[in-house]
Amino acid sequence: QVQLVESGGGLVQPGGSLRLSCAASGIIFSRLRLAWNRQAPGKQRELVAAISSTGYTNYADSVKGRFTISRDNAKNTVYLQMNSLEPEDTAVYYCNAIFGIGDYWGQGTQVTVSS
Repeated sequence: QVQLVESGGGLVQPGGSLRLSCAASGIIFSRLRLAWNRQAPGKQRELVAAISSTGYTNYADSVKGRFTISRDNAKNTVYLQMNSLEPEDTAVYYCNAIFGIGDYWGQGTQVTVSS
């Protein structure tokens, strides 16, 4: 059974930083395409950042230069380093793993950016 468990969310002031983690189990991690998505209240879920099995990354325009996605295959974990956070980044952040026809999601972690 595939499980994705996010951690690292919380309350941070504008301009601050957070690092989200997503630990995967039950699947061959190194083969996964991994992504972070987010959903703000009243808005659709959107892709924030993704990283392929070979390390290729892509980002939403709104987070380029501020967020960095990375993976540690030895730890079966994907990270999202978020710097220069803005109130508009407030959302529930979800980890997503894709391999073949399999599409797996974590339970989400809340990020709130507020003074």
